[in-house]
Amino acid sequence: MKILLIGSGGREHALAWKISQSPRVTKLYCAPGNPGIAELAECVSIGADNISALKDFTLQNKIDLTVVGPETPLTLGIVDEFEQAGLRIFGPSQAAAQLEGSKMFAKKIMKKYKIPTAAYEVFDDAQKALEHVYMSRFPVVIKADGLAAGKGVTVAISLVEAKRAINAALKDKVFGESGAKIIIEEFLAGEEASLLAFCDGKDFVPMVSAQDHKAVYDEDKGPNTGGMGAYSPAPVVTESVLRQVRETIFQPMLDGLAKEGAPYKGVLYAGLMITSDGPKVVEFNCRFGDPETQAVLPRLQTDIVDIFEACLDGKLAAQNIEWSEAAVVCVVLAADGYPGQYTKGQEISGLAAAAALPDAYVFQAGTAKRDGKLVTDGGRVLDVTALGADIKMAIKNAYKAADLISFSGLHKRKDIGKKALAYLK
Repeated sequence: MKILLIGSGGREHALAWKISQSPRVTKLYCAPGNPGIAELAECVSIGADNISALKDFTLQNKIDLTVVGPETPLTLGIVDEFEQAGLRIFGPSQAAAQLEGSKMFAKKIMKKYKIPTAAYEVFDDAQKALEHVYMSRFPVVIKADGLAAGKGVTVAISLVEAKRAINAALKDKVFGESGAKIIIEEFLAGEEASLLAFCDGKDFVPMVSAQDHKAVYDEDKGPNTGGMGAYSPAPVVTESVLRQVRETIFQPMLDGLAKEGAPYKGVLYAGLMITSDGPKVVEFNCRFGDPETQAVLPRLQTDIVDIFEACLDGKLAAQNIEWSEAAVVCVVLAADGYPGQYTKGQEISGLAAAAALPDAYVFQAGTAKRDGKLVTDGGRVLDVTALGADIKMAIKNAYKAADLISFSGLHKRKDIGKKALAYLK
């Protein structure tokens, strides 16, 4: 079968890698792709948000299945438009994708269906927002309502930080329309974890757990990013926690969306805080996480194309999904200055040596080819991923590979997976 993958980052490189392993795939396209994906698929120069052109390409090339990587085309309604044209596409409808497209929508749904999350208020006026934080207990969490590439969240530990975040969104418009409204919510204390699930509108099957590292610097310091690394499994997600997440978060959310007339098909990502009162939702995303996907998919042993089709056909309950017992660690190599201003065009070396190590993979995220050389072309440049018998070995293998790669201004966290080590006996 012919498959079109939409997107251009490390997540999409990992998806292309896994999709290409399916014996069912005769041709894999990716729009727009990147140099790493180009080794696995035919890249097509169409932007991920150009829905009309993507639909025309899919019809003209008789694509059997389209898989959507990033959130923007989902919130723009690509699934609805493709389905109206009789095309099979993996991802949630525009109505369901509001879970990620609007934090205010997500909060309202969670409140309505009694899904545990932080208490919150919504503001579109800076003065009223400031008056609210004057009366709040710190830290507080300030979030842009709309999509902000993982950078629209501030954990403010002081009034000065809160004021800066509020003014940046509501007065300086740094997030544009995505920050026209902000959510101010209570800070949840605990350990974060990510749990993604395949969904077919009625049933869901959780994937193996993972933990992302949002802050740019070690020890979770510095501004939030799109993610500086991830590992799987996350020991904080015990069998008891997993049961609670299934019963109090995923099931009521799927049931609630169905009642709202927006049955959820695709991948539902729950960003969780494991608190002393049990797991609570920090955020929902409506697609594979990045970089969680790079840590989770190497453990998947079932044909991912079979899973996609089971979700679309409402037959997920009958699909047997198997996972490796191995641990995986993904270390993001970023450009100096990210998530702020950074330079592009730095030549990358050592990639082949890193990828040649046993059980190591290098997924390209922000790269480009210039004059035959691989260069940096984004904030998050490469995702160095490695397996191990346990998390300790996976950490060792990932950093062994990462240390072979260099480019001017390379920055990486040196503590990816450290939290998991505390759980080792």
